[in-house]
Amino acid sequence: MNHIYFNEDHEMIRELAREFAEKELAPIAGEIDKTEEFPMEVVQQMAELGFLGLKIPEEYGGLGLDMRSYVCAMEEIAKKCATATLFISSANSLSTAPIVLNGSEEMKQLTLPGVVAGEEFIAFGLTEPNAGSDAASLTTRAVEDGDDYILNGRKCFITMAPMSKYCITYAKTDPDKGAKGITCFLVDMSLPGVSCGRHEDKMGQRGVPVSDVVLEDVRVPKSCVIGDVDLGFINAMKTLSVGRIGVASMCLGMAAEAVRLAVEHTKTRVQFGKPLCKHQAIAFMLADMETKLNAARGLVYGAAWKMDHGLPADKEASMAKYYAAEAGIDIVNKSLQLHGGYGYSKEYAIERIYRDIRVCAIYEGSSQVQQIVISGQMLR
Repeated sequence: MNHIYFNEDHEMIRELAREFAEKELAPIAGEIDKTEEFPMEVVQQMAELGFLGLKIPEEYGGLGLDMRSYVCAMEEIAKKCATATLFISSANSLSTAPIVLNGSEEMKQLTLPGVVAGEEFIAFGLTEPNAGSDAASLTTRAVEDGDDYILNGRKCFITMAPMSKYCITYAKTDPDKGAKGITCFLVDMSLPGVSCGRHEDKMGQRGVPVSDVVLEDVRVPKSCVIGDVDLGFINAMKTLSVGRIGVASMCLGMAAEAVRLAVEHTKTRVQFGKPLCKHQAIAFMLADMETKLNAARGLVYGAAWKMDHGLPADKEASMAKYYAAEAGIDIVNKSLQLHGGYGYSKEYAIERIYRDIRVCAIYEGSSQVQQIVISGQMLR
């Protein structure tokens, strides 16, 4: 399938990512999960290899590559360490897409080079305690005051918030207009009134901190508005389309690794006088896993290809994210089942993958939100 969607340059990035993941990430993935700490020297290595600037324009230090390059890197790195992909997706997607899409030249110069170099991180603050799937119902307020806006509100489940220099923050500037009254801001996390809540004790993808971001009378200059006032929701939705393909790619990597581990285990584990894989029930489970994995690949690669060719891809991005997450969870679940009691032990990678992949059907638009987007496009 690869040759249909990818060229030699894409495959070079895939190979680079695969080698890096096997050499640098595979040996430490279990320890990262245990300690909840990701080594900053490894982030630096990812920056030096260009992974943090794949989609960032060249004039800001990035490589200026396409969506498929990003998919190749995300898929290969997720095979060995899902947490590592969060640094790549943050740098190329949620943290920077709003700025690349709508930020001023001054803002791009201020933020993007530091992200590409792995020296600075930017959080993406959309979700709130009472506004998750229904992002348009957010209650964070931004009130105009001279040359500034005063922000008040609370964001929750914000990835990398405790380690970020800035937070992309969506707030209501005109509450009466609903989704058409939301504005996007670049908030400096060191401003008075900005604080982080406690670190979430997460089920999976544990090597990156996640917390609330609390805004109490935070004075933000008007120069920190990203794009046009009241048009921030459009910016958020465009950003999430990019993000959904990233999450889908992450699912491909974890699912592919789960299939590999299942094949390896069932070929070597002998029960009832023959390898597990020689039992028809087991072989058919493997066939089901492989089929779902390749169906997911077709959706993800196709969505990335359409995006790269400037074609409408919002529905395709949602279908890719929806199917890759749901199929990925099923594949990983089956792989763990095929490992038997070993799969339930933290000594085996499949146990960690099982926890890491579960959130993929929840964040960046739950599976149910993807169904709303897909059916909405169908019924227009």
